[in-house]
Amino acid sequence: MRYIIIGAGAIGATIGGRLADSGSEVVLVARGAHQEALRADGLRLTTADGERVHRLPVVGGPGELGELRSDDVLLLTVKTQDAIAALDAWGDAEVAGGGTAAQRLPVLCAQNGVESERLALRRFARVYGVCVWLPATFLEPGTVSALCAPLTGILHIGRAAGGPADGKARRIAADLEKAGFEAPVVDDVMRWKYAKLLGNLGNAIQATTGPEPEPAKGALLLRAIREGKAVYAAAGISFASEAEQSAARDGKVDQPAGVRGGSSWQSLARGTGSVEADYLNGEITLLGRLHGVATPVNDTLRHAANIFAREGLPPGAMSIEDLTALADEALARA
Repeated sequence: MRYIIIGAGAIGATIGGRLADSGSEVVLVARGAHQEALRADGLRLTTADGERVHRLPVVGGPGELGELRSDDVLLLTVKTQDAIAALDAWGDAEVAGGGTAAQRLPVLCAQNGVESERLALRRFARVYGVCVWLPATFLEPGTVSALCAPLTGILHIGRAAGGPADGKARRIAADLEKAGFEAPVVDDVMRWKYAKLLGNLGNAIQATTGPEPEPAKGALLLRAIREGKAVYAAAGISFASEAEQSAARDGKVDQPAGVRGGSSWQSLARGTGSVEADYLNGEITLLGRLHGVATPVNDTLRHAANIFAREGLPPGAMSIEDLTALADEALARA
């Protein structure tokens, strides 16, 4: 199988580089300065095993590859706000032997949140969800680090629509495990992704107030998580318990001290102009509005993170006291 990594940022480049290390064929998809750096100097990937430079094929879109192959696997790792454009571009690509990628090829949504699977299922016949536990850092073009050990990450894989896993998922999982990941194949991958979403509600807190841990940040995150669990209950959504998550991860993906902030903080640091907040905190707000549950904390976090992105504010420029005050004001209005 050939893996086409659509969005070779922190997650995509790490998975792509590790797959290439273990002998899989990999193509990276990137744009802008990152694409230029990857083409000129290769992917500089640092893991717990050390630094490696991977010189892999790099493209900006499907037109540069010509007809896709019947054994291609599309790994979607762009941020959710960029998913529609990527799915449309790659879904329309022709595959050797007839048909399009959307009709014939598998697409794996290895992203935060739960919206990309729904977007992909509107377009692709074969959609898999991937619950990503892979702390990684991408701040400079061409350079990514993922320092967890003993495994680089854990990637639960399953059919996005649910149901028993198929042979394709198991073959992909085998390649990922050969590459230094644990890749459990599950019948209920979205249950794992909804659990992961609760933790990602803190991305907006990191982005706006900085990644350094503080009791007040933890307290605000707990309020956001309580809202998330309340809307899950109202919507009848199940999610993996904290005990299940701990059993799956503990001792397998330990991070060294001093690792930088999460994905939204990194997006602001790179000046991308957008963050995922609409699909993280915004997912909780959406569910709350659909099921009559107030979500003032998550709506505040979503709004604040988006302002930082649109106005180009530096990550961490707001105090946690000011952010908490905004959440309290929203609660009083709810």
